[in-house]
Amino acid sequence: MENTHYIVALVEDRPGVMQRVSGLLRKRNFNIDSISVGATEIPGISRITMTVRGDRVTLEQVMKQLNKLIEVVKVSELNPRESVIRELALIKVNVKSEGARAEVVQYANIFRGRIVDVAKHSMVVEITGDEDKVQAFIELMRGYGIKEIARTGKTIMARGAKSVKLRE
Repeated sequence: MENTHYIVALVEDRPGVMQRVSGLLRKRNFNIDSISVGATEIPGISRITMTVRGDRVTLEQVMKQLNKLIEVVKVSELNPRESVIRELALIKVNVKSEGARAEVVQYANIFRGRIVDVAKHSMVVEITGDEDKVQAFIELMRGYGIKEIARTGKTIMARGAKSVKLRE
């Protein structure tokens, strides 16, 4: 059965590492649904969060392949029921009238979003939350006309005391 798997890889912060990780998965025909990369609390170590669909065998192969890369320090799968999963989106929305502008601000407030840019005929709204929340806001904004969307992909962190660290 095909499931969504959340994989976190701690990697050396060097040029080309993300390309090597994504290239390795591409060569083996594994599809990455989302990927995000950022610094960690450890200097020189970055965190790559990937969402991959497949069965258990696919997951095991992805993790084995990642562990073969020299720059990969640690690979872990996180259980979504025991984790916090968030995505950030910037949505540039058409606002051709003051009424539309006011409505977009109200919707942003309802979704706990923030207006991060205002221009004469557009606004940029920042929304953070789970995928369903972000998608619901995007669908609501389609009625106004969306000029542009930028999404980060999912970022995940284990709840409570459990962590993805070099040494647990």
